[in-house]
Formats: sequence, C-alpha cells, structure tokens
Amino acid sequence: MTDANGPEFDRDTMPFVAPCRQLSPLAPFRWLKLGIDDLLLAPRESMIYGVVMAGVMAVVSIASWIYGTHWLMLAMLGGFVFLAPLACIGLYAISAQLERKQPVSLARSLQAAFRRHFGNEMVFALVLMVIFLVWARAGAMITVFFPEDGQWEAADLKMYLTIGTIVGAIFAGVTFSASAFSLPMIMHRDVDSITAVVTSINAVLRNKLAMLVWMSLIVVGLLLGLVTAFVGLAVILPVIGYGAWHGYLETIDASQFPRHAVGITATPRPPAA
Repeated sequence: MTDANGPEFDRDTMPFVAPCRQLSPLAPFRWLKLGIDDLLLAPRESMIYGVVMAGVMAVVSIASWIYGTHWLMLAMLGGFVFLAPLACIGLYAISAQLERKQPVSLARSLQAAFRRHFGNEMVFALVLMVIFLVWARAGAMITVFFPEDGQWEAADLKMYLTIGTIVGAIFAGVTFSASAFSLPMIMHRDVDSITAVVTSINAVLRNKLAMLVWMSLIVVGLLLGLVTAFVGLAVILPVIGYGAWHGYLETIDASQFPRHAVGITATPRPPAA
C-alpha cells in the first residue's frame, strides 16, 4: 500500500501495536498549552463546537433531573466520561487542519471526522457503550449497600461511597486507557480500531504518571465546567480535545502505518522552551 506522501506499506509486516515514547510527568501541561493555542487560532469554530457539546450535556442532565432523580442525573454525567472521547473527534480534525496550516473549516472537520472513519468510530463507540452498560449495571448493584430502613449511618455512607468510588474508578480507568490515543490515531493513520485501542492502552501503561496527570487535568476541567453551570465547558471541551490530539502526536510513533490518502498529516510541535 502506498502512503499519501509516497512510501509503500506492506500490511503483512505492520506491527500490531505502534511504539510509544516515554513522557515527562509535566508533558500534559504542554498539551494543555498547545490546546489553548489551537483554541485561539480557531476561536469561532472551537466555540461553536464547544457550545453545542456543552448544550447537549446540559439538556441531558437537566432532563434527567426533572424526569428522574438526582441519582439518574449523576449517572448520566458519569456516562459522559465514557462517551466524551467520541465528542472530541471533530476537534481532532480542526487541530490537524491548524497543524497543516490550512484554513479551518468546521464542515470539513466534521466530514473528516465522521464520514471517512465512520466504520472504525462505530466499532469504538460500541466498545465504549458496552463498557458504559456494564458500569451502569455495576452501579445499580451497589444499591445493595443502601440501608433498608432509609436511615444512613456514618459507616453505611462510608462503605457506599468507598465501593462506588472504587467501581467508578476502575471503569473510568479502563475507558481512559482505551480512548486516550486511539481516536486521534484512527483519524491520523490507516489503522483498525483494535490496533488503535491496544496502542493506546500500551502507551498509557508505559506512561502511568504522565497519564495520571493528564487524567487529573481533564477531571478538574470538567468539574470547573459543571460548577459554572456548563458554560465553562464551551471553552474547556475544545481545549481538552486539542490537547489530546497533541498528546497523541507527542506520544505515539505511528510512522509505520500509512496515512489516509485524503487524510490528516501532522508533525508534532517542538516542546515549549
């Protein structure tokens, strides 16, 4: 197979996992800065995308509160953690256009994000949906720790919160590991979903401290967006999406895989001095 830039690739000799680079624990702060730079370079497209996504999250959460319970609302907010990677696909395409110094087009970004890679993205979405459903079932099972008489004791509350936190952390960790670099890789290179997911998990496991910092930054950003009544998410979500793209470029060496013929070519920016 011939790459868009010329070199030939033999699929039979391609590695099952793309190698990754070792990261400094401070690398995620650089990704965040690069994400902010992309936001400033494409403010209109970024804000439109951010406002739409923040609006969807707000509507779903409010509807869950009105027609369900506060527990349902919290469950839906937790569900966004599993589905959020898919929401950033268009942002990866915008950031890639900036890397290639092309005029930014939101329409072209969405076309690149959803039309060219629809098959692999749907496989990935199915994987995330299965994880979410298992998590939701596990969360429902935790209700056995509710006191039957409705009276909370300190020990009961501590046990419930502890078990709930552990279960949520396990599923969130699995989702984060599988999605941290996989979708940017699918956008950037001609790879299947399994290769991209395994590559992502391998890179996360080999850079645990740096990825823990990155995940913490994402959680803090999402919490800031929630305490601002979802308004802050209009800015925070694009920054996170752009940052994830730059994190992929810096972490994954995908040069052994072909770029898409009409795809995204990008070169990592040099680290800030």
